[in-house]
Amino acid sequence: MKTIQQWLDDYGTSHRNETNKLIHWICVPAIFFSIVGFLYAIRIPVPGTNIVLTVAQIALVLLIIYYARLSVSLAVGMTIIGIICLWLWRLIAAGGSPTWLVALIIFVVAWIGQFIGHKIEGAKPSFFKDLQFLLIGPAWLLSFIYRKAGIKL
Repeated sequence: MKTIQQWLDDYGTSHRNETNKLIHWICVPAIFFSIVGFLYAIRIPVPGTNIVLTVAQIALVLLIIYYARLSVSLAVGMTIIGIICLWLWRLIAAGGSPTWLVALIIFVVAWIGQFIGHKIEGAKPSFFKDLQFLLIGPAWLLSFIYRKAGIKL
């Protein structure tokens, strides 16, 4: 299994252009947020209880386990980000907006941005090489924040 630093370095090879990096700072969080939104829209009642889980909650637990295997500190940060996303989707849903539609609009616009960024970069998106890079993108951005804050990966 690759280390987190190997994943981040590999991801960084197709993200060197400053414009592409800026686009990623906007679009990667938007894509992550939109995917949480799609999964938030799918509800699973827990039999014999009044509890209703969302697929987003289950997926985020699995995602945090994945991140924890690579870096506990990144897993903590992604947990906080995941909780914020769930809270925001709860607010959006409470406001009456169909979460799947809001998520779809964000997803499409953000991916258009990503492909524009990679056109500028002159490199294909990393996930064409390995789908796990879709999970590494948010961690790659978080690693920059950690570095500035002096937090070890």
